[in-house]
Amino acid sequence: MKCVIVTGGSRGIGRAICIKLAEEKNYHLLINFASNEEAAKATLAKVEELGATGEILKFDVGNAEETQSVLEQWQERNPDAVVEVIVNNAGITRDGLFMWMQREDWNSVINTSLNGFFNVTNFFIQKLLRNKYGRIINMVSVSGVKGTAGQTNYSAAKGALVAATKSLAQEIAKRNITVNAVAPGFIRTDMTQDFNEDELKAMIPVNRFGEAEEVADLVAFLASRKASYITGEVININGGIYS
Repeated sequence: MKCVIVTGGSRGIGRAICIKLAEEKNYHLLINFASNEEAAKATLAKVEELGATGEILKFDVGNAEETQSVLEQWQERNPDAVVEVIVNNAGITRDGLFMWMQREDWNSVINTSLNGFFNVTNFFIQKLLRNKYGRIINMVSVSGVKGTAGQTNYSAAKGALVAATKSLAQEIAKRNITVNAVAPGFIRTDMTQDFNEDELKAMIPVNRFGEAEEVADLVAFLASRKASYITGEVININGGIYS
């Protein structure tokens, strides 16, 4: 059984990625979530409606012990399953000006995006190397490429993930494993629902927010065999706001 894991797969961009990959029916989907079980079940129902298979895995990617434990149990239950594609999408924001930022707001954001990437990818990396095939896609952000005021913690986490993407890509390219980052700008999701869209779209050359499905299309391409000569790249998908 060939599988793809999507962290933070229950809502927003993660959910759109799960649905897009389900449409292609190449993989059994592992939909990770940390807190919203209802949303995860709704995503799985949509995946199954499309004729694909999937299951839900509940763990906090930032918690190394929990991640290890849940993934080990899954692997024991499915000894023949091979995870070929990892989409590190889980992330949180705790926005605020740096001068007033609490240590917890710094740590939790770094922990989810950056340590979450390590905890999940490191668990599967040996098998990917043995199989000599894989796709690792890290969801970053325009904030991690150009920086955003009020998001020093989020920009730091995503910027570090950009650097990790480039380094890991060089380490494992010979094994036919690609590592790329996708950097969305303003995408219409739960995370951006409180933003003033009318005000912000004036900054965006295409004059609108992006849709989660547009990001999912790009991720699905990078997850496919067609993208075998693209690695170590950061692909901006932001309507021209920063390229």
